[in-house]
Amino acid sequence: MNTASVDDWDAHWEKFADSASRNPAQIYRHQTMLRLLAERGAGATMRLLDLGSGQGDFLVKAAAAWPQAALAGFEMSATGVEITRRKLPGCGVLVVDLFRPPAEAEPYRNWATHAVCSEVLEHVDEPAAFLRAARPYLADGAALVVTVPGGPMSAYDRNIGHRQHFTRASLTRYLEQGGFVVEKVFLAGFPFFNLYRLTVIARGKKLVEEVQGGESVNSPLAKFAMGVFRFLFRFNLLSTPFGWQVVAVARKASA
Repeated sequence: MNTASVDDWDAHWEKFADSASRNPAQIYRHQTMLRLLAERGAGATMRLLDLGSGQGDFLVKAAAAWPQAALAGFEMSATGVEITRRKLPGCGVLVVDLFRPPAEAEPYRNWATHAVCSEVLEHVDEPAAFLRAARPYLADGAALVVTVPGGPMSAYDRNIGHRQHFTRASLTRYLEQGGFVVEKVFLAGFPFFNLYRLTVIARGKKLVEEVQGGESVNSPLAKFAMGVFRFLFRFNLLSTPFGWQVVAVARKASA
């Protein structure tokens, strides 16, 4: 796999920022993360850090849920950061490679009381090392909500740079190796998230070709299908042995 090309997130967000905002799977994940953060004391005094903030969709939702909270995002893509800043001018979103952090990230050490890391770990070669690199930016005891894909990997997943998919056991192991105490890990999304993923798997390389050619993402049929799944996702079960969305809640262990 040519990771240089699949990890070109500037090109990715230039092309797919709008369609990602409509993606029912992303919307489902964000709703789940908002609920889990609320259960762990998110509120006006929260300092929330989005690790891999993309084009800012989750930060927009967090700002609507907690208008007084302090929000920040670390994102490797300058394009993603630019889009986020347009959406949230007051948000402290930065271009950050955690393995080579810039000086601008220094004020955020021990800053976050809450953090999220959604659909990021599958894109890195060493998830535990990534989590260890993120850990200094969280205050002791800070809550961390993580989502990663489970289940089979599709041709589309490989095309956008997925290195692996996860189980409860593997995600737990990476979090513990990264310096976090795991509170719970569960499998969400059955049955309709799984059905959505099976549809992507079934399309195979044809979907990759269509997406690369810009044929399917914004077509009327694709928009209709995403709308149907957004409705169906309301009826997903949050935690079953069969869900293909892996979700974890952890906290930063004291040094």
